[in-house]
Amino acid sequence: EVQLVESGGGLVQAGGSLRLSCAASGFTFDDYAIGWFRQAPGKEREGVSCISSSDGSTYYADSVKGRFTISSDNAKNTVYLQMNSVKPEETAVYYCAADPVDRECDYYSDPRMTLYQYWGQGTQVTVSS
Repeated sequence: EVQLVESGGGLVQAGGSLRLSCAASGFTFDDYAIGWFRQAPGKEREGVSCISSSDGSTYYADSVKGRFTISSDNAKNTVYLQMNSVKPEETAVYYCAADPVDRECDYYSDPRMTLYQYWGQGTQVTVSS
């Protein structure tokens, strides 16, 4: 059974830090790009960051560059999203997703993100001002 399980969400003050984890099982982890996405109430889901399966290259939305870091521990089949200097407008449900086709993270940040094959259930991040 394929599973992606996010954890690490919670309440954090603006300017603070949080680390999200995405634990994967049931598929060959190394063959899948893993992306982090978020969706705030009343807004569309957006791609936040992605790590490619081909060479481990990392990609970030402009809004999080320099503050968020995606990393992967292949031995643990886990991808992390370190979030620093968080802002209240980043309050959202954060999801991780895996896809075997978008190996270079070409479409994690556009509408084709919906094609990602496997999705986690999401973890709530609330940033207080």
